Amino acid sequence: MMDALEAPTRVWNDAELIAALVAIDPTLLGGVVLDHPSHDAAREWLTLLRACLPEGAPMRRLPASVTDDRLFGGVDLAATLTTGRLVVEPGVLAASDGGVVVLPMAERASASVLAGLVEVLDAHAVRVEREGIAARHHARVALVCYDESADDEALPQALVDRLAFRLIGLHVFACSARTREALSAAVAAARARHAQVADGGDWLGAVCELSSAYGITSLRAPLLAWRAARAHAALAGRDVVTEDDATVASRLVLLPRAVTMPAPPPEAQEESPPPPPDQPPPDEPPPPPPEAEQEERPDEQPDTPPDEPDTPPDSDDASDDARPPSDILRDAVTSSLPPGMLEQLLARSAAMRGVQGRVGEETVSLLRGRPRGSRQGEPRGGARLHLLETLRTAAPWQKVRGRMDRTQRVALRKDDFRVRRFIERSGTTVIFVVDASGSSALARLSEAKGAIELLLAESYARRDRVSLIAFRGTTADTLLPATRALARAKKVLAALPGGGGTPMATAIDAAALAGLAAQRSGSSPLVVFLTDGRANIARDGTPGRGKAGEDALASARAFAQSRLSSLFVDTSLRPDAPTRALAAAMGARYVPLPSANSSALSGLVRTVQQQAAGT
Repeated sequence: MMDALEAPTRVWNDAELIAALVAIDPTLLGGVVLDHPSHDAAREWLTLLRACLPEGAPMRRLPASVTDDRLFGGVDLAATLTTGRLVVEPGVLAASDGGVVVLPMAERASASVLAGLVEVLDAHAVRVEREGIAARHHARVALVCYDESADDEALPQALVDRLAFRLIGLHVFACSARTREALSAAVAAARARHAQVADGGDWLGAVCELSSAYGITSLRAPLLAWRAARAHAALAGRDVVTEDDATVASRLVLLPRAVTMPAPPPEAQEESPPPPPDQPPPDEPPPPPPEAEQEERPDEQPDTPPDEPDTPPDSDDASDDARPPSDILRDAVTSSLPPGMLEQLLARSAAMRGVQGRVGEETVSLLRGRPRGSRQGEPRGGARLHLLETLRTAAPWQKVRGRMDRTQRVALRKDDFRVRRFIERSGTTVIFVVDASGSSALARLSEAKGAIELLLAESYARRDRVSLIAFRGTTADTLLPATRALARAKKVLAALPGGGGTPMATAIDAAALAGLAAQRSGSSPLVVFLTDGRANIARDGTPGRGKAGEDALASARAFAQSRLSSLFVDTSLRPDAPTRALAAAMGARYVPLPSANSSALSGLVRTVQQQAAGT
């Protein structure tokens, strides 16, 4: 085995460094996010992390559908029935005290699980206060989250903010047994000296200034970076934090959180520009006098002693001492990156901030969906009995009830019954209401057709459906009922009718009925109007702009009472105030889009869906 004193001389890559730093200080560093890792690389990295942990430290894997009683703790049913008194069973987090908890597909974990993990990372303990239980267990754990999000999924910022590291690009990772042994020995030695590592002068302030320069608003980021710097100093065998430790910590902790490019230092901003090329160079100093003239004037003394230079030498050490630590740290972090890496990280950070959350809403159901615990109730109307929770509720009372009725082995009461709860994520039904009247009907219908096909192509994974209502003449016809079948939609969209008047009031009424029907079916409707808004057919079918406009406003106000999410896309070449007023009366988001195309329209619909899900 390689001696531990040789390990600091080794050069570890980022994946190995992150595993070592987490193993040195798992509780205060929080953990790491593995950003879209491959299965083999993640397994190899976890093997390295396990080797670096103290002997006997647990490492447990949680499924995304883990229940609260299994995660945080609950009633030990067997012990409670045996003893006749309430016995508390610790959960997975309490059993993982001093180790690591792995959470695959963290973006799909329930809100209660994520909230509990955030609380454990803050308090380093688990508090159980439910079902007559009041217990507290130590849970000093590090969390390894797999971020496998796609499209509109994202990890909660509250959880990411508490994890020090984000390991990006873990697609291929291999670590030999010799490397694991060397790193494990170095981590064991670093863990012993970690508590004695002293602060390194002004480097803490430099880390805070660099965090602000990168546009990071979280106060946890520089604190986590400073903890990582102390752990790196211990790994390198130092007793004080140096520039190298602050540089590595800033690169691993701050850069994945960067929002903006850092501004250049003040010295670079104040530096005067070079002289223009047509300007003559400054006058050169006159040449020194010949040796004969110097000999004729022995009484004259030189301006400076012969053994001292006229100007001090320009040394790198002197220039570094004159610069503030924040500028030194910024240059050191930038120089350690490959070309273009910072721009890629900034672009990725901007893309992640643009994700609002998954489309659709979570609704509580007693019939289907993902299991989410139980509630008090009787198993009627399709509700399923949760047997274990029912027995857990009744267990603490068996000794008392046994004295009253000795004929029953397990005495149950009506209040003991628990039924299963499920969380079902409803899909979104996008209802396109397209103006098929007039000379521009063909263009509008082609735009709607292309947008529907684009949305249907990616709707299956999100359980989205698309419907199409076309209005012209005196009617509004549902040409495509709500569907997820792309082949059926293409067949219906192949021949869309066009021409005639604009029955705006009839179209708004039909859209309201379709949206409410989708809402009753358990879906989240989004109504998209694609029209110029110039009504000329009244509700009763008579032509005339005056009566048609009044009916359209009345239908718009009735539509607003339904509180349906809606988008009004104005396709007229010159958007005007009456059309904007009609959209306002409907309570719809107004977007003028005179030159719409299928890609722009589908992108706009996805944005509105994500914003609706985020709120």
